[in-house]
Amino acid sequence: MELSRSTSPFETPIEYLKGVGPARAEVLKKELAIFNYADLLRYFPYKYIDRTRFYKVKDINPEMPYVQVIVRLLRKEIIGEKRTKRLVVQAQDDTGPIELVWFQGVTWVDKSLRVGKAYIIFGKPGMFNGRPQMSHPEMEQYSPQAIKRQGNLTLQPAYNSTEKLKQFSLDSKGIQKLTAILIEEQARHLQENLPQYIINKYRLMDRQEAYRQMHFPDDANKLNEAQNRLKFEELFFLQYKLLKNKLHRTQKFKGNIFDKVGQYFNGFYNDRLPFPLTNAQKRVLKEMRIDTQRGVQMNRLLQGDVGSGKTVVALMSMLIAIDNGFQACMMAPTEILANQHYQTIKSLVGEGLVEVDLLTGSTPKKQRKVLHERLLNGELKILIGTHALIEDAVQYQNLGFVVIDEQHRFGVEQRSKLWRKNIVPPHVLVMTATPIPRTLAMTMYGDLDVSVIDELPAGRKPIETVHFYESQRLRMFGMMRDEIAKGRQVYVVYPLIKESEKLDLKNLEEGIEVMQREFPRPKYQTSIVHGKIKAAEKEAEMQQFIKGTAQIMVATTVIEVGVNVPNASVMIIENAERFGLSQLHQLRGRVGRGAEQSYCILMSSNKLSNDGRIRLDTMVKTNNGFEISEIDLQLRGPGNIEGTQQSGVLDLKVANLATDQQLLIQVRKCVEEIFEKDPQLINPENQILHQATQSKNAGLSWDKIS
Repeated sequence: MELSRSTSPFETPIEYLKGVGPARAEVLKKELAIFNYADLLRYFPYKYIDRTRFYKVKDINPEMPYVQVIVRLLRKEIIGEKRTKRLVVQAQDDTGPIELVWFQGVTWVDKSLRVGKAYIIFGKPGMFNGRPQMSHPEMEQYSPQAIKRQGNLTLQPAYNSTEKLKQFSLDSKGIQKLTAILIEEQARHLQENLPQYIINKYRLMDRQEAYRQMHFPDDANKLNEAQNRLKFEELFFLQYKLLKNKLHRTQKFKGNIFDKVGQYFNGFYNDRLPFPLTNAQKRVLKEMRIDTQRGVQMNRLLQGDVGSGKTVVALMSMLIAIDNGFQACMMAPTEILANQHYQTIKSLVGEGLVEVDLLTGSTPKKQRKVLHERLLNGELKILIGTHALIEDAVQYQNLGFVVIDEQHRFGVEQRSKLWRKNIVPPHVLVMTATPIPRTLAMTMYGDLDVSVIDELPAGRKPIETVHFYESQRLRMFGMMRDEIAKGRQVYVVYPLIKESEKLDLKNLEEGIEVMQREFPRPKYQTSIVHGKIKAAEKEAEMQQFIKGTAQIMVATTVIEVGVNVPNASVMIIENAERFGLSQLHQLRGRVGRGAEQSYCILMSSNKLSNDGRIRLDTMVKTNNGFEISEIDLQLRGPGNIEGTQQSGVLDLKVANLATDQQLLIQVRKCVEEIFEKDPQLINPENQILHQATQSKNAGLSWDKIS
């Protein structure tokens, strides 16, 4: 295939690589999304195996993980038909016989094996009828070159494959062969994409060498160097893209200047603020005051646990906008949350200070028409709602400040529609109650400025958390009785997870029986709430608990966001080892909303997995949502942290946000320094970087990298 000069060799379709062809190309595209040379080059091994040692057949046993043996093929036959079809090969070395068997890709493998020839076989040994056997081994015809190659490779790459790929002889070994051909033919075309001063400063391996060592490492040290280089590069271009977007936005979008604090803010702060602000709240307000006076559009992420006082900070920022002649709005992802924000803000501002209204999908048409008019003539100052706020019919007189709650639940298009509600885009404050680890925040929200409320309001006591085993259940009942005697209420939460719903429901039903036996009527009242009961019944049970007529609520995790019972002081989580860390933390946040000391009791079986023990120990040790989220990231990886799936963060091939935190911080600082000194990449030493971000000719394309 003739490539044009403007095209990178790595954009060559994969079928043109020697040894691929149309049939294999089709399966590589479908199974592994490998469409071109770049995709294959960046399909890295998932582990490395020491292949320097060769065993004799007599020395192998089923306890061994993987072994490598040189044998000669004696005979082969295909046994059975259709579903039961298998290929059986008899082979031996000078110490004894071994049977090799294939159940998949029988025809392909049969064609590729030649009786009488010697092969290097590699796989997991087993026994069948008292004789050594190996299923689906990797096979390579014996030659001095093959032995030499094995001897040179201390660590041999292992690539993930699939049953479909194996039918085309593209097991780990097959993919390894194609990668070796690609590197042999094309590695010289890999151009450097980082300036020399960065390579020297951070002692990074040469780029071509890094790709070679990543696939075929000389030793463990070289592999570490290669991984470090490619991780650095991957994180560098990700951060570059985020910070470039941020710079572009501050240059392109001018922001409204809020230069005064007037009657709305002062009226609220002096007369209506129900409690003194914490230092963290004051700090965040100050950060936003500075942002809104610079003449550029503010884009800030506000993180804080449930109950940390984010809503008050958002309200006070909206009041400053109103003092400067603008309107404000707050968008929440669900009607429950929008209603909750509306009720909270209405109760905070009281009567006569400022006009606040609510707009959701449930708002009647007649009411909606009046609301639209009041919004357009400027009478309505604060509008709270769901994505009904971004409908074309909703027109503001002068929108200056937007608050978005739980941003990860909204798409980019939905947010940008709010921007377009004014000629000068409004300032944007994004709030989340899901504590995001620092590295994830720097990647998911790397183009936003980040503020953190890491302090509870005055008078709030930290929740005391204890872990009890099943044998300590009587102590748990004792704590419940003590708290109920003080006039407090108790949540008891059971898991209800789809995979084991029958078992969980049995546990829940047994749990309800035990509770009613230990806390009998009429002295005690118990509310029961789970997903299997009708909505009206669920609402009635919840209201009993909210009004205080029931002292105990037994529930599954259907306790909605918005159930706010300040009198509830105990959260008991049954089978706590079956919950994720972030879920445990969110459940614990349902108590501790009043001034009284609150408790969280984690009940578990005596048998705990290592991860389960770490989760429960973490909960006992800390109330800090950010600490918890860091440990959660390490245990589960970024792919399972709420909201990251659709963020594009998880396309990282080499770097790992859970384990490469220090490197990410180092890389971010490096990129920030470049933007401070040379934002347009004009200086001669940054020309390589300029090319890498502009051209598809600098080795692998910019799109592939970032």
